[in-house]
Order: sequence, then C-alpha cells, then structure tokens
Amino acid sequence: MQIALEPKRTKHIEAGIHLQQTAFWGRLKKQQGRQARAFDILEENFKNKGAPAPGIRFTHELAKRESARASRDMLVVIRSLGPDADMAYVPFGPEWLPDEERRGQWLELLSEQIRPHLPKSCVFIRYDLPWESPWAMDKTRYTENAVWLGKPRTGVREMRMNFDTKHWNLRKAPTDLLPTDTVILDLSTDRDRLLKRMKPKTRYNIRLSARKGVRVRETGIKDLPAWYDIYCETAGRHGMMLNDLDYFKAALEVKASDSGSPASIHLLLAEVDEKPVAGIMLAIAGNRATYLYGASSQKKSHYMPSYAVQWAAICKSKAAGCRDYDLFGISPHPDPYHPMYGLYRFKTGFGGDMIHRQGCWDYPYDKSRYDLYRASEMAGPSFVT
Repeated sequence: MQIALEPKRTKHIEAGIHLQQTAFWGRLKKQQGRQARAFDILEENFKNKGAPAPGIRFTHELAKRESARASRDMLVVIRSLGPDADMAYVPFGPEWLPDEERRGQWLELLSEQIRPHLPKSCVFIRYDLPWESPWAMDKTRYTENAVWLGKPRTGVREMRMNFDTKHWNLRKAPTDLLPTDTVILDLSTDRDRLLKRMKPKTRYNIRLSARKGVRVRETGIKDLPAWYDIYCETAGRHGMMLNDLDYFKAALEVKASDSGSPASIHLLLAEVDEKPVAGIMLAIAGNRATYLYGASSQKKSHYMPSYAVQWAAICKSKAAGCRDYDLFGISPHPDPYHPMYGLYRFKTGFGGDMIHRQGCWDYPYDKSRYDLYRASEMAGPSFVT
C-alpha cells in the first residue's frame, strides 16, 4: 500500500459530501484566524479520479450511494494549542473510505506522509472520521428489536484500529467534536412520500404548526441578533456550549462561489404573530444539506414551530437539488438518560437512515506533549470546530 500527497490551494478542493471538507469551510476557518491546508490523496497507482481506487469499498447502503460523491481531497485546519504547539484537525475527513481491514494501516501511512507538510510544532493530527463505524455493521451489537447497543469500550476499538499497523499509534480521542450519530433523509422522492416516511406524531405536528399559522421565512444578517437571542436561550436550557455572534455572522457572510466546492448557509426563522420563536442554520454544499444549528423559544412552543422550520428546511433543500439531508446529531440509541435523547426523539421522527460514524482519532507526533494535551482535554470542554 502506498499513498502520495499533493498540496493544493484550498480553493481547488473538489466537491464531496461534507460541508467541513469544502473550500467554503477552509475560508471560514481562515476568517476565524486559523490556517487551512488542502491535499490531494493519491493511493497506489490511482490516476483516474472518476473511479474508485483498488481496495476501496462501501459497506452501508447509504455509503454506497455516497461513494460517487466522496472526494479524494482533504482539508486540514491548523489550531494553536499554546506556545510552540499546534494540532492538525481534519473535520469529517478523509472522505474516501478504505477497506475495513486496513483502515488503521491507511491512516497511519497518511499521517506519516502528511507530517512534513505540517508545522514542526504540530503535536498530533486528529481525524474526525465520517466513516461508518464497523461496529454498526456487527449484528451482535443489536438487540432483538434492532436497537444498536453502541460501540465497545475504547481499548477494544483501539485494538481493532491498530491491528497490523507498524507503530500502534492511533488513539481514540477523548471527545468527538462533530456528531458521530445522526439521521440522514433521502430527498430523492416527492414531498408526500417524505411525509409518509415520518412518524405519525411528526406529521401531525408539522400540519398543526401550519393550522396555527406558524410562518417560516428565510432571512439574513439583519435578523441574526433575533435568532441569536433564541439560540442563547436554548443553550442555557440544555447546558450547551455557546458560539459567539461573530461566528454565525462569518458563516453567513463567507463566499466561495469562485472555488471548486462552494457552499451556502441559510438562516430560517419560524414566527408566530411576526415574532421569531424558532430558527435554524441550514448549510447546502453540493447535493447534501445539513441542519447545523437550531434554536427554539419556550414561548409558543405548543404551536410546534421547530417542526415547521425543519420541514421548511427539508423542502428548501429538496428544491435546491439536494439528494439527502443530514439532521446532524442524536444519541446513539433511545436511552432516556442520554443528554441527546430529546434530539433522538425529535429527529428520528422525520424518518431516514441512522448512521453511526467512527468519530475522532488521533495520531500523536510528540507523545509526551500529546499526553499532556489529552489530559487537559479530558478535564475540561473541548474547542469549537
């Protein structure tokens, strides 16, 4: 197995299936003061970008649909950890999926190949892998009612990932920065069928919001403060970490229309009597739409505005030509004690396929300093991506 990397300008990143691996995302990170670097991954004698490289396969039905849309490009974001210390972060990348039996070997080789292209002060590289977890395809990890039991303990996962690697150096990160468990809707059908695939209560709440006169409109920067107030209320209610207002302003303002992988962020507000009561940040990149951030007020919650704005986002995504819609984050199974169980109940109501990704994996270059950072990360909240 051989891998070659070719550095390229971030504007030349080709369109894939994840917003976080686009030229748009690279520009957003640069505007936020971080370095962003792009690479083309060349494996073995692979030349034709229109076909899979030898040894590549997709195991899940959704992954098979995505195979033609996965990019061989990789965006890397550099973040400072302190004086003379950096980390390299690959958000939802690499997109291209190696065979399950050689994922660890492939990541090890990729990590060593990319090392000369990173700052000398780089302590480790972190991959936020979008690949579906191999444990999600293990029948023994499901109950008789087809409920997934989740991933095994970290030691078992690290043993599997490092099998047949040279250095046994891949570590499961203490935290997963992007959602590992999600629901993805197939938008390739008509609206009536989309509604039919939903749970009855979800369909009812969408129609109830319409009967009660909830109005959803797309807006922009001028209404961002109103949305942000609701976002802060939501974060306080659920104990969530907050992004500042400038973060969302930058997301709405950044443009990448002159690049190989543009994207757009849309702000949708649900209103009752012309007053915002719920809203979402919707991202459209290529033919995938992603529900990035949501907010809802407790005022008029019985009008079901969260269902109205979600349905409006789904319809907008379909009209924009998107093939699927990522609801972006749920609990891995229906556990009432899980902090994301409420999101599980809400989002699975819209139908779709549940996906369980592999999450964040680290490859340390400086093990002593990596252990120090790892300990501090385990002791407190992680950074926002």
